[in-house]
Amino acid sequence: MGSGEVQPILDALKTVAVALKEESVPFALAGGYAVYARGGADSRHDADVVILEEDEHRARTALRGRGLEVLEPPEDWLFKVRHGGEQVDVIFRLASGPVDAALLGRATEMSVDSVRMPVMSATDLLVSKLSALTEHYCDLSPILAAVRSLREQLDVELVHSACRDSPFARAALGLACDLDLLPPVTTGPLPDRREETRP
Repeated sequence: MGSGEVQPILDALKTVAVALKEESVPFALAGGYAVYARGGADSRHDADVVILEEDEHRARTALRGRGLEVLEPPEDWLFKVRHGGEQVDVIFRLASGPVDAALLGRATEMSVDSVRMPVMSATDLLVSKLSALTEHYCDLSPILAAVRSLREQLDVELVHSACRDSPFARAALGLACDLDLLPPVTTGPLPDRREETRP
């Protein structure tokens, strides 16, 4: 993606980030731009920020107050903001679970095109990507690209542990280990699901 294509999305993202910062709404940069901010080679076609669900109304008010258009998608885990023809997703529930204070607390403040903002930790970014894998969406190319570029920043044991109940995530991590992108980690035996069905 050329710089001319990226800049309008980046401008929209920075406008949203500044509005949230000025109203003291806790947030963190997520998605492809967060991977990019951490030195990764992920695509930057998606501009995402994460907030606490309890701050959803306050965030909407803050963004509308800056003249931004707030859009209502059918999904119940995010809303969208439009600026200059580009959209930014404001997410409060990730595939890995609700956005909570601990996740925001693990974010690192970084400079993103001259605007300082919190950026999700590399471990949380990868876990959220792995958790989104399903039988209907199982493209491993962006996963492997993220692993390759973020591996020095990852808590590998936490990634394996967080994804142990997802066969798709385990398959992706297994491939990453086979390709020597990640070291294999033993997190103990998987829980016996038969125990949960016994009376």
